Amino acid sequence: MTTPQTDTYHLLGNLLQFHARSPDTGGAYCLVEALTAPGAGAPPNRHPSDDEAFYVLDGTFEFMINGETIPASSGSFVKVPNGAVHAFKNVGQTPGRLLIINSPGKAHDGFFSEAGDPMPPGTRELPPPSGAPNIPRVLEIGKRNGLEFLLSA
Repeated sequence: MTTPQTDTYHLLGNLLQFHARSPDTGGAYCLVEALTAPGAGAPPNRHPSDDEAFYVLDGTFEFMINGETIPASSGSFVKVPNGAVHAFKNVGQTPGRLLIINSPGKAHDGFFSEAGDPMPPGTRELPPPSGAPNIPRVLEIGKRNGLEFLLSA
């Protein structure tokens, strides 16, 4: 079992807490809980090496999968077909919570841990905004981990 210094990262308005990393599950999956600020989420991206699914614990989200908008609220399950272009956004007025399952999870383990700002263990609240993210850095870390972001200019 791995023993990271922290299990929680902040990235693009999301507080990401690992409940299981890929090495902890024999390479089967990683399980992450996300607390997402209103208006935040994940930009359009795709990744052929990790399957991905979301379970909405709290809040109101919109998912985009291959150009189709899918509304989702507490209790909704959204499966992203492998390699599909997808994104999500918290469209509610308060932070929302998601469970994110990636299989085998290695790409997301690496990306979230490297691109995210490490938070003290046990952090449960979103930190205050700290300025614009370093998008070129996020794109490069994504590329190294097998995630392609599709950002319009």
